[in-house]
Amino acid sequence: MSVAFTKEESAETASETLLPDRPISPHPNLVTEAGLQALQTQLQEAREAYEAAQAIDDVNEKRRQSAVPLRDARYLTERLRTAQVIPTPASTDTVAFGSTVTFSRPDGRVQTYRIVGEDEADPKAGSISFVSPVARSLIGKAVGDVVGAGTQEIEILSIGSC
Repeated sequence: MSVAFTKEESAETASETLLPDRPISPHPNLVTEAGLQALQTQLQEAREAYEAAQAIDDVNEKRRQSAVPLRDARYLTERLRTAQVIPTPASTDTVAFGSTVTFSRPDGRVQTYRIVGEDEADPKAGSISFVSPVARSLIGKAVGDVVGAGTQEIEILSIGSC
């Protein structure tokens, strides 16, 4: 029977609908309270996108539209299952997970970042992952400390909590 008369998917459609899982980090899944809420919201959005795709009549298009939400739902479900909520640090004496740190670079730039979980990190929005090289060099340090960050040294100017 010709493929034209079946609803079987082509090789192209199969490659579009059988997406590999998103990689799961080997690091502990530390999150802030806001990060946990963001994961929950993203999972809800993935579920809604999947439900919307189920309303599509064309089988191949339904599979294409379902692929990403299904993959994201698997990833987000696992991240929520392993999430360890870390409370905002009670002290601003030293840099910790959840701290907002302002530091200066040798070229005069002053930068401020909040140290957060991997899934909530967004350097353009002012947050970096606790496993990033800069965050790892800052954690446990105090105002006035100078630490190595890659090939540069940075000086901690202030530590806050959000």
